[in-house]
Amino acid sequence: MSETICLAITGASGMPYAIRLLECLLATGCRVQLLYSQAARIVARQEMALELPDEPAAAAAFFKARFAGLPGTLAVFGREDWFAPVASGSNPPRAMIVCPCSMGALAAIAQGLADNLIERAADVMLKEGRKLILVPRETPFSAIHLENMLRLARAGAVILPPNPGFYHRPQSVGDLVDFVVARVLDQVGVAHSMTPRWGEFENGA
Repeated sequence: MSETICLAITGASGMPYAIRLLECLLATGCRVQLLYSQAARIVARQEMALELPDEPAAAAAFFKARFAGLPGTLAVFGREDWFAPVASGSNPPRAMIVCPCSMGALAAIAQGLADNLIERAADVMLKEGRKLILVPRETPFSAIHLENMLRLARAGAVILPPNPGFYHRPQSVGDLVDFVVARVLDQVGVAHSMTPRWGEFENGA
């Protein structure tokens, strides 16, 4: 049976990570529940010239056309769709990824605010003891940011900053993106062969 993964995209820089992650999840046959904020639409336009639709049905059609032929399935939910499966602990996904995760979203999740579907879905993951991976994209981190991350880590979330390695000798921006996406896939247990792993290089490279 294919895995159900929730992917939430917020308004931090790092849209290439999110779009590549969505592609990889669909390529491996996952059932993806996609959520994104209004700010994420602005970032998508700025960083990738992507015009993400505001309405869930139009967004689902947009991504299905973009990733046509991939075996996974996609459902898109609005910011206040409280009847979405991810809004309840009775029907949570196996894992949730917030990528990229803005400091505002991180703070709201850390405080349990649950004022929109992204925050509520993350709250459900924590209370149900499911895997929650946050990919915070900010630099430098303030003491408030770090305290919020520590609070979430203690609550069971995985804090995975998008810090690419260079031991695989990346040749392009895409290689750097893939390195981070591969680490996220590892955390949710999705098999891949995107980048060589440590110890798989010749001559110590």
